[in-house]
Amino acid sequence: QVQLEESGGGLVQAGGSLRLSCATPGRRVTDYAMGWVRQAPGKERELVARITSGGTTHYADSVKGRFIISRDNAKNTMYLQMNSLKPEDTAVYYCYTEGHWGQGTQVTVSP
Repeated sequence: QVQLEESGGGLVQAGGSLRLSCATPGRRVTDYAMGWVRQAPGKERELVARITSGGTTHYADSVKGRFIISRDNAKNTMYLQMNSLKPEDTAVYYCYTEGHWGQGTQVTVSP
């Protein structure tokens, strides 16, 4: 059973920053590809960023230059640093790996 424990969401003003964390207890974050998706009300789930086991990153065009995906193997944790946040970034953010999903964390960006 793969556990994904997300944290770090919240309410922030436009232009602000948040860092999301996705902990994977007992599982090395470098062993598998991992990523973040988000889903806003009434919209389809959207891939935000992903990182391969080898460390190659990919970002949605909408977040390039603002978001950074990273991981810390010593802490078994993946991160999503979100800068210059916009109201359109408001969504529930989920981390995922190998068909497993976290519970989601709400990010709300006020104008």
